[in-house]
Amino acid sequence: MPLDARIADLTARIQDRSRKTRSIYMERMRRAAEDGPRRAHLSCGNQAHAYAAMGADKDALVDARVPNLGIVTAYNDMLSAHQPFETYPRKIKDAARAAGATAQVAGGVPAMCDGVTQGQVGMELSLFSRDVIALATGVALSHNTFDAAVYLGVCDKIVPGLVIAAATFGYLPGIFIPAGPMVSGLPNDEKSRVRQQFAAGEVGRDVLMKAEMDSYHGPGTCTFYGTANSNQMLMEFMGLHLPGASFVNPGTPLREALTAAAAERAVSITGLGNDYRPVCDILDERAFVNGIVGLMATGGSTNLVIHLVAMARAAGVMLDCSDFAEISAVTPLMARVYPNGLADVNHFHAAGGLGYMIGELLEAGLLHPDTETVAGTGLHRYAQEPKLKDGVLVYEDGTGESLNTKILRPATDPFQQTGGLAELRGNLGRGIMKVSAVAPERHVVEAPAAIFESQADVKKAFQNNELNRDVVVVVRFQGPKSNGMPELHALTPVLAVLQDRGHKVALVTDGRMSGASGKVPSAIHVAPEALDGGLIGKLEDGDIIRVDATRGVLEVLTEGVEDRAPATPDLSANSHGIGREMFEIFRRTAGSAADGAGVVV
Repeated sequence: MPLDARIADLTARIQDRSRKTRSIYMERMRRAAEDGPRRAHLSCGNQAHAYAAMGADKDALVDARVPNLGIVTAYNDMLSAHQPFETYPRKIKDAARAAGATAQVAGGVPAMCDGVTQGQVGMELSLFSRDVIALATGVALSHNTFDAAVYLGVCDKIVPGLVIAAATFGYLPGIFIPAGPMVSGLPNDEKSRVRQQFAAGEVGRDVLMKAEMDSYHGPGTCTFYGTANSNQMLMEFMGLHLPGASFVNPGTPLREALTAAAAERAVSITGLGNDYRPVCDILDERAFVNGIVGLMATGGSTNLVIHLVAMARAAGVMLDCSDFAEISAVTPLMARVYPNGLADVNHFHAAGGLGYMIGELLEAGLLHPDTETVAGTGLHRYAQEPKLKDGVLVYEDGTGESLNTKILRPATDPFQQTGGLAELRGNLGRGIMKVSAVAPERHVVEAPAAIFESQADVKKAFQNNELNRDVVVVVRFQGPKSNGMPELHALTPVLAVLQDRGHKVALVTDGRMSGASGKVPSAIHVAPEALDGGLIGKLEDGDIIRVDATRGVLEVLTEGVEDRAPATPDLSANSHGIGREMFEIFRRTAGSAADGAGVVV
């Protein structure tokens, strides 16, 4: 199927917009690649330090004619998604040796859990942790002893941070190795129902705790389709995973085989072999367009709108928020995974998963088929599925059809004709809305504003019965310059209760919502943010606001708002406690959400 003309046209515009930055980036990568194997440029003393603890691998490392893999790991054992990585370095080293190579743990990167910090002070460090991860990866790879890198990371900020660094070191080949989702527990819709009951005072904390523990119950990624699982989807659509690697459960024989195969593949694509595949060649404009198509077709996390812009910049590709809206307008929504449906990612994978979707989207002409990937040239490889036959990993064609059309539908008969995201523009600036989980009759809300400067104050007003009406809840001074742009996921249950009472409810914020945000229409990432001169900083209670996802409008209808003096919040509390003191430089230098809210890019 030829490439859809609309996708081709948008890609050409992104390429034209990126021409200067991409050419500068690629020239730097080519010059770095021409230097040959990194270790050849180290002194004997440099190398002795690097290999001192490598035991039987020392001779191979000194010889410098076999590839040396650098392992960058986000392992810790308080993130369920990352706990399986504890044993991966040994497995990768064993697989590398079997392939005639060596591997070293280059370094570790921090990995925080947004689930632990939701509604807590620590969430103010969450977005900035992405840039810290990129910096830490840079330190790990700066030893300059590696011919390729393997990246162990899954969750919200970890994969974007690792990708930013992988692109910065783009002359090195790199493969991302996931750990997979935990097996299914309490259904996500049941967990959500209990949360709303607790917010409404209908059940006690004991019931809430049991529901949460039954939902998050073992090793692996949380099973809803939030940012972590959206990351895994992206790595397949963009060609940085092995095909079919994303949603295989931890500790299974297939998971183990995929991990070993990823290490073996990393060995084979270094500059020392005949199939050199540096990350810079994989992460081009076409790969990012493919990733955005995947995001829209699956109804993925809004957080990736920010992260993809930042990741692309690291590779010299200049994305804009409008690109996401354009791609959404031509991409069918093919999946219903919680919070866009009742299924979890295990059910989605069993129904055909990413392999089925990629095959369908290629057939529909909505994906660039000729991209470079870690598996080889061409995205068609990602329409296959991995299997173990007599203990050997093989790839076979999938079923070619969805095994559950309530979860996964063909591109020709989707759940809806357009993807999961809308861009909103107006006198309040630019924002986005995840519409895939919002009922069509709720896509337009026009109501008086209730202005808040923290989600705690919103919850207090709800408890005092001050929001029991049609309302647009505005939570401002939540952008990257204000307090690090925390997710405001704690608002979802209370706003959902108001909506279920029959009120017209919307949220407008210069902050973020979780990838698990659901059925309440939420205009998020509003830019310019309040602290950066945005009109959201001049709003007052009672101003009439229109949030219109149908026409893409975000505006205040009350006259004279522009003439007001902006609010002057007291943000001193955001500057200390739980490590916030150390992130002042990040708040001062962070870019706009529309530009990826980056510090290092």
